[in-house]
Amino acid sequence: MTAQMRPNMAVCPGCVAAPQDAAEDAPTEAQIALSLPTIHCQACISVVERGLSAHPGVHSARVNLTLKRAMIEADPDMRAADLIPVVEGLGYEAHELDATALSATQNDKAGRDLLMRLAVAGFASMNVMLLSVSVWSGASDATRDMFHWISAAIALPAIAFSAQPFFVNAWSALRVRRLNMDVPIVLAIVLALVTSLWETSLSGEHAYFDAALALTFFLLAGRYLDYRTRAVARSAAEELAALEVPRAIRVLDGDEYEVPVADLAIGDLILVRPGGRMPVDGEIVSGNSELDRSLLTGETLPVFAEPGLTVSAGEVNLTGPLTIRATAVGEDTSLHRMADLVAIAESGRSRYTSLADSAAKLYAPGVHILSALSFVGWYLYSGDVRTALNIAAAVLIITCPCALGLAVPAVTTAASGRLFKKGMLIKHSTALERLAEVDTVVFDKTGTLTAGTPQLINLGDHSRSDLEIALALAESSSHPLSRALTQAAREAGIKPADVQGVTEVPGYGAEGQFRGHTVRLGRAAWVGGHQGSQTAAWLQTGAGQAKAFTFSDALRPGAAESVQALKDAGKDVLLISGDTTGAVEELANRLGITKWVAEALPQDKAQRVQQLAEQGKKVLMVGDGLNDTAALSAAHVSISPATALDAARVASDIVLLGQDLSPIAMACDTAVKATKRIRENFRIATVYNIIAVPLAVVGLATPLIAALAMSSSSITVSLNALRLR
Repeated sequence: MTAQMRPNMAVCPGCVAAPQDAAEDAPTEAQIALSLPTIHCQACISVVERGLSAHPGVHSARVNLTLKRAMIEADPDMRAADLIPVVEGLGYEAHELDATALSATQNDKAGRDLLMRLAVAGFASMNVMLLSVSVWSGASDATRDMFHWISAAIALPAIAFSAQPFFVNAWSALRVRRLNMDVPIVLAIVLALVTSLWETSLSGEHAYFDAALALTFFLLAGRYLDYRTRAVARSAAEELAALEVPRAIRVLDGDEYEVPVADLAIGDLILVRPGGRMPVDGEIVSGNSELDRSLLTGETLPVFAEPGLTVSAGEVNLTGPLTIRATAVGEDTSLHRMADLVAIAESGRSRYTSLADSAAKLYAPGVHILSALSFVGWYLYSGDVRTALNIAAAVLIITCPCALGLAVPAVTTAASGRLFKKGMLIKHSTALERLAEVDTVVFDKTGTLTAGTPQLINLGDHSRSDLEIALALAESSSHPLSRALTQAAREAGIKPADVQGVTEVPGYGAEGQFRGHTVRLGRAAWVGGHQGSQTAAWLQTGAGQAKAFTFSDALRPGAAESVQALKDAGKDVLLISGDTTGAVEELANRLGITKWVAEALPQDKAQRVQQLAEQGKKVLMVGDGLNDTAALSAAHVSISPATALDAARVASDIVLLGQDLSPIAMACDTAVKATKRIRENFRIATVYNIIAVPLAVVGLATPLIAALAMSSSSITVSLNALRLR
């Protein structure tokens, strides 16, 4: 056992000083991170925070609903293992996260930065517009020059601060010799400022300070809308790494030592207590228990664990202590290899080209060529560099990258708002565009199409006395089938029989004494039952044959409707699960899914999705477990329920906030309409340019016309986007 050292007492102040100084460097509190996959509302947050805060030794607890994570500050000797039972006692699932493997909690720095730049650009634009009104109304000579210089004093620092995102992105593109939408934007802003300063210094009539600021303001509005449509992107691979157990109990010469998982080596003996997660891959050398593999393989029911069974990092030990010998540690574990799969899949998805980027490839060079030709033509015609530069600047400004910059974010914001009302949260900026292209939908089974919890289906087939005995035995067990039996019996008004000496036999079931007979509830082989194709727990009362309590996995609300709606829309629907063949086949038949795969490993799911992509299919993956994470990342677009584990939610593009699956088909339809609106916005911007560009080229685009044209095109694009609501 680990020993705790007590500080030695000293009589002189000097002797005490050194230990005190050392103590000051020691951590004064523990930072504990817990994953809470089953929280879903503000009430859940309040219950968990109050429950944790009331626990002795906890200083503070904060729950983040978006991340489904609790961050806890507690006494230095407090461990996550001490707090997980507290959360489970409140009715919520909890898993330990390694706080050191997680990035520091992100405040909304990027969002606040954009909003601040937008506010500065808007405030400066309004002030310069007021000064421009005076110039437009007839101010001349010294008065006009003064207003222009004041406008310059406002515009230059405002644009230097507000337009930084465009300058940075444009320079990043030019540095690698390519064009993006920010290049013409920056060129228009810079040329407008240079031309305006030149005109002002020469006492000219026209200056584009207001147009440059308006352009900056509208484009920043588009960027901010785009930012707000999605959550801050985080790495799914990082979340998977954080789920790896940070500490383990190593057994050495019969003593137990708690050590960091990083210190474990192949061949070490490791004790995993009930409720603990496997820290490494290994083989059981002693103990009997049951393993929950649902998050890794999708298997609905716990697996019997006995010496010789191979276990994987991330699996949960349920009922009895197990000692395992490590066969793979650190980066060699199956859980870490899954994280690598996810990272590779994420990098593949990042190569998707959005509609805005596609438009920029055509738009940016076209605008530059047109502006350059205007400059050359007017210089050859007039011989005046000043006139040619003014017209070239007017062409750049009036060609309106503003409308194109708003074309996508205005639509995605409207579509995201509509879907959010229906219970779907769009996380990724291009998710709607990709969802509109989907022709194949792949569903996971456990926790996605089904609720992932067994339900007793033959309660009425048993006598009341058998139900009373079964309830007495089931109440003593944490097995999922026992919990389901307990709930069903309680709801039916059954009272437990007076069964004495009830004990749980790890890996087998529960037994006790009733009226001189041994009664058992558990596995078929243990109680003398005959295991069939259905999920069952068997009761042996000592009188006659063992009796089966059969269970089924309940469908999620809207599962049947969603599958049918997707098929009616002409999409192929597949079911790929890690569960047993019988369970998967039964569910596929219930839902009318003709294509299904059972007993699929995580890499099998990802490989199947990649094969479909190689066949030219655009795959939508819907899943919730760790075993789905690589497939979610590899798919063209992905959806996970809010009840999914952190890693699955992070890997997905869209989060389903409620229990109902029916919004999935509606989301596909909305995505098609949204993409149609985006293309309409591009056409609106194109028609606008066809009308406005000739005015600029022939020299009729004054600063007033340029500013009004930009505003009108931006408003038109935004109104068209709002039609989605």
